[in-house]
Formats: sequence, C-alpha cells, structure tokens
Amino acid sequence: MVLNIIKKQLFTHDGKLLDAEILRLAIPGIVTNITVPLLGWVDLMLAGRAVVTDTGQSAAQFVGAVALGSMLFNVMYWLLGFLRMSTSGLTAQAYGAHDILRVKLLLRQSAIIALVISALLILLQIPICGLMHLIMGASADVWPMVESYFNICIWGAPAVLGSYSLTGWFIGIQDTRTPMIVSISQNVVNIACSLLFVVGLHMKIEGVALGTLIAQWVGLMIGIFFYKRKSGKLPSVKSSSAALGFQFSAFLIVSRDIFLRTFCLVAVNLWFVSAGARQGDEILAANALLMTLFTLFSYVLDGFANAGEALSGRYYGRMNSLPENVDGYKMVQRVIVRLYLWGIAMAILFTLVYLVTGISILRLFTDSIEVLEAARPYLMWAMLIPFTGFAAFVADGICIGLTRTRLMLLASALATLVFFLVSLSPALLPSCPLSANHALWLALILYLSIRSVVQSVRLLSFL
Repeated sequence: MVLNIIKKQLFTHDGKLLDAEILRLAIPGIVTNITVPLLGWVDLMLAGRAVVTDTGQSAAQFVGAVALGSMLFNVMYWLLGFLRMSTSGLTAQAYGAHDILRVKLLLRQSAIIALVISALLILLQIPICGLMHLIMGASADVWPMVESYFNICIWGAPAVLGSYSLTGWFIGIQDTRTPMIVSISQNVVNIACSLLFVVGLHMKIEGVALGTLIAQWVGLMIGIFFYKRKSGKLPSVKSSSAALGFQFSAFLIVSRDIFLRTFCLVAVNLWFVSAGARQGDEILAANALLMTLFTLFSYVLDGFANAGEALSGRYYGRMNSLPENVDGYKMVQRVIVRLYLWGIAMAILFTLVYLVTGISILRLFTDSIEVLEAARPYLMWAMLIPFTGFAAFVADGICIGLTRTRLMLLASALATLVFFLVSLSPALLPSCPLSANHALWLALILYLSIRSVVQSVRLLSFL
C-alpha cells in the first residue's frame, strides 16, 4: 500500500508541483534558521572587544558573561516555542478550511498568551535571575555582567514572544518568506546598534544587551507591518467571545503537549552538555564541535519541517472542512510522502558530505589538534545523525500541522527515558562495555531513532 503510493508520486506532474511548493516554503525557513544564530555570534564577537582595563575585567569574562546570558534566554525562549508551533498548526488548518474567522482569532489569542507570559517574566525577573545564578554557578567576576545583560534583555520578552506568534501565523497562511525578511532585518539592526554602542560609545556589556533589545523590538514592528498588509487582504469577518473561547481551549491543549515535549528536548540537550563537561575540558570541546554537524543538519531539516507544518495543516483543514473531501485526504498523503522523500534525500546528502569532509568541517571551527583528536573517535556517531534524525524533524512538522501533538509528546517522553537510561549505563552498570562518552552518543542516536520510528509508524495511518 505505502510502496504503491510512493511509486505513484515519484515522477508525476502533481508530485513535481508539490515539490516546488515544499521548496518555496522550506528554503526561506532554512535561510531564517541560518541567520538566527548571527545575533548571538555578533554579541560574542563584540564582547570579545569590550575590555575594561580600569576594572581588571578581561575580554574572556565579557565573552563568558554574554555566552551565559544568551544561553539563559535561549533555554527560556526554547521552552516557550509552543507559541509559534501551536499558532502555525492551527492557523494552517483554519486557512485550509477557508475559515477566516479562525485564522484571525488564532493570532489574537496567541498574542494575548504571549503578552501574559512576557508580563510574568518581567514581573518575576528578580527570582528568575536568582534561580539562574544558582543553576549556572557563574563566578563572582562574571555574574554581575550576566545580571546586567539579563536585566536589559528581559524587556525584550514581549517582542520575542510576539514575534513567535506572528511567525507561526505567517507559516500557517503559507508564508515563510516574511519571517525570513524579519529575521534578516533584525540581524542587520542588531549589528548596527551593537557596533554603535560597543565600538562607538564604549558601553561594554550594556551596549551588547541594548543592541539585542532594540533589534528584538524592531523585528516585532516589522512583523506587525507585514501582518497588517497580509491581514488587510483577508475578508473581513465578525468575531464572537464564544468563538474566541473555543479557540483558546484548542490552543491550550496543543500548547501543553508541545511545551512538555520541548521540556524533554531541553533536558536531553542540557544533560548532553553537562555529561560531557564532567568528563573533562577536551571531551566537552569535542562534543561541542561534533554537535555543529547536528546543528548544520537541523538548520536544513527544520526548513522542511516548517513546510510540513504549513502544507499538512492546510490540507488537513481542507479535509476536515468537508468530510467527503477526498482531494484533501489525498493531498495530506502526498505531503507526507514527499516530505519523507526530501528527508531521505537530505540524509543521504549530509551523510556523504560528512563521510568525505567531516574532519575538514570541524577544522573550520578550531585549529586545536588536541580537540580534533579528541573528537575523532566519536565522529562515527555524528555521521549517524542524518539517517537516524531526519524522520524526527519531518514528522515533527507534520504532527504540528495535523495537531497530533500528543503523539509528539509520547514519542519524546519515551525517547528521553531511553536516553537517560543509556547515557547513565556506564555509571549504573560497572560491566558496561561502553565508555561514558560513547554511551552518551549512543543515547543521543537512540533518542533520535525512537522519535523517528514512533512518530513515523503512527503517521503511516494516513497512507
């Protein structure tokens, strides 16, 4: 059955048209993913230049402070990523069903939730900052700078979370180009402001934080500008409090599942870093270096996941709007198949690239022979990431579009349990033949594999 569907789609005209649609949505998402880290890189670059000789603080301390502050916000905002994903999946379904009332209400409710959460973050900034101090354990020289960075950047929470809502809405209405434009514009503003404050006005870490803050608010303003242009082209409809209440209920259920699933992802990533750190500086550096191969792959696959959110949600909404709509059901099938084929193609491409140029890629990030040699024994694990992980990325996008978020949560929870059991096996089982770091990498590969298999098997029900 599945093979027959794949054969029918491989070289058909409809399949090629769908491929063009997937690439139209995926490529801007890939560009956006690549530009997002530039904000952190610019901050680190400028922090390295901000040396205050009269206080005895060094560039290394500034870099460490910015890195810790950025990590704090990355984790916090990562956990709140459900705002974007819930909005994109539900909006895509409403858009596919031509339900303009729901399309408009969904952004309104997402923006309300974003505003409430950001207000809580600002009100609770002192205890949040104190808790982060206990967790991070930064030195007495570095922490005051981290605190200054945090106290400025926390005022960007409404802008960041509001942008999450807007990005999800744009993806839902089949537009990934606008988030790309917003992201690039935000980076340009951040670079310009940070150069002015740090290099021009010598504001040090406060200048780095202020540049980031201004860029975040400018990004939100640009997003609102494009929203007004897009929404103005949608038919005018009247809303009701009952309809808004219904949307809140559906949104909260989906958001809860995605939040808990993201919590599992954060736990795995933080444990992977901390477990490597406990094995010494060389292993910590080697693992960080090898994870760049994962990061590069994820930038591309996340773009296809965004396409999956938009297209699967759109055609699923069309299917549900008319139960007898066979075309909608067939289009969901086609989207699933084509996305998996694109995932396989990307897995083959990245695996071949890593096999041929793996060490060369790592040399782009460091010229330390010690770190490169420490990474070499574990390179084989990193090369398994594309084939074990592509389906997890693709399935996540499809599940968000179909709002099968409970499946995402269950798959991640099971994978996380296995990850911790395997990564701790050398400590729990003295007879374990694997070293601590090999067990850690095996745990990561199994984590990706379980997510891929569990979600993919369930999605086969559509084929």
